[in-house]
Amino acid sequence: MDTLTEINLKQLAAFVSVSDLKSFRRAAEKLNTTQPNISARITKLEDQLGKRLFDRDAGSVRLTKAGEALLPKARAVLASVDSFVSETDVTELFGGTLRLGVTEMIVHSWLSAYLTALKSKLPRIDIDLTVDYSANLTDALFNRSIDLALQSAPFTRQASGREELGSFPFAWVSAPGLLTTSDKVDLAEISQHPVLTHGRGTLPYEQLLEHASNAAGPKLRLFPSNNMSACLQMTRDGLGVACLPRIMVEREVEDRQLEFVDYNWAPDPLVFEARFEADIAPEYVRLAASLAREIAIAT
Repeated sequence: MDTLTEINLKQLAAFVSVSDLKSFRRAAEKLNTTQPNISARITKLEDQLGKRLFDRDAGSVRLTKAGEALLPKARAVLASVDSFVSETDVTELFGGTLRLGVTEMIVHSWLSAYLTALKSKLPRIDIDLTVDYSANLTDALFNRSIDLALQSAPFTRQASGREELGSFPFAWVSAPGLLTTSDKVDLAEISQHPVLTHGRGTLPYEQLLEHASNAAGPKLRLFPSNNMSACLQMTRDGLGVACLPRIMVEREVEDRQLEFVDYNWAPDPLVFEARFEADIAPEYVRLAASLAREIAIAT
């Protein structure tokens, strides 16, 4: 009985995290502690159980047969604690670090409102934020560098946990007075200026490139950028016409720093989801995904 009372949740969390991430260092980062602490928790757990849970070689960590057998049990214990806390509806009891990945469109639209809501709902959860392309966020999600991705389709891999965040149409904008007409603008007028848009390799860029290649008449000069802040600033400065998600530019249009351009084509709307691995995600990750849906719909 003494052994049972000495085994604690921190040890089990360390066991599961090292198993998932195959790294003591990455487990320490996820659990917001140090690598020596993780090593100490695993060592003590192995001593209490009288079993080695991991084979440790230079640069690699692998579960032993005993570790493989005990891992589902450890997950079940942690899931039961999550379920217990969830039933109380006292979300302030959840603690840990949420490794959150978002695209830049969310940074420029509703990220601030979302982080404020997260702080209110999950005050003891720390946020570790990554901003990147959607394709890179998918890689990070499946190599378990992040817990939750708020990202746009298409997805090269399907996540077991997902919340639909809606679709976001594109709009054309320019600095006030840049174009000679405020009525419908044709390709000839657009082509007089660089077209500022998403970075190479993204779906919006590829669709815009195809449109520019197939359109009759003058060719568009595309200036892709992987930094939407820079893209917006250049558009405000009158350095080109931009094709960006409407939600990103509405504030600038309202403040009259930009104006909408009435052009008869745009890339397909961006479809966003909150994605996570449901089989291993703590309850607070599910809550964070649901909250993202609430904020996205309300925006």
